[in-house]
Amino acid sequence: MMATLLTDTLKTRYAALQAERERSWTAAQLEGNARQRAQLIERFDPTAVAQPGTILPPLTFAEVDGGHLSLDALTASGPALFLFFRFAGCPACNIALPYYAENLYPALKELGIPLIALSPQQPDRLRDIKRRHELPFAVATDTDNGFARLLDISFVPDNRPSPPPAGWIGEVTGTNSWELPQPAAVLVGPGRRVEWLHVSPDWLDRPEAEEILRHITPHLS
Repeated sequence: MMATLLTDTLKTRYAALQAERERSWTAAQLEGNARQRAQLIERFDPTAVAQPGTILPPLTFAEVDGGHLSLDALTASGPALFLFFRFAGCPACNIALPYYAENLYPALKELGIPLIALSPQQPDRLRDIKRRHELPFAVATDTDNGFARLLDISFVPDNRPSPPPAGWIGEVTGTNSWELPQPAAVLVGPGRRVEWLHVSPDWLDRPEAEEILRHITPHLS
């Protein structure tokens, strides 16, 4: 039997974040944020990302607490679910990951499905988000957005000043690149086969735990 999900939703938590921003941000900041999200939604083509049946190469990921996670090992006896997020200091990610820890992880644990959160940020910088929220699942680095590129879910923002200003995204992540993954959930089965992929071009509109569970359950044997 699956764990009972909490009643407050990810949508509710993001609505509170947006309300706070509307109280504290300037009109220019709000407009810039909304414009970038709108552009990503407009440009998103669901047929251009990896489709179910895609076979992935034998990837490995550096886990923030040391060691490496192998895609082959993670999917040896069943599927694994990967959650792509941007970086440890991302406000929207600091809402999403604790929400999934509370509402998604318990059900996945009962089903025997590993949950791994992935960001391109370097492991020593990425460790902070796991410790801050005491996340019970693995957090690891997708080096150079390698996995995200294979899924065709990475992007670079339109506004890229040259030279980059202090504190730019490549400095924060340690990648020296503007490239980030769009938030996404991907279920990978044995044989490194993509079973299901959900991409959120708007990083303030990510799927609820119940939605993820509803989509992945048919892929369980």
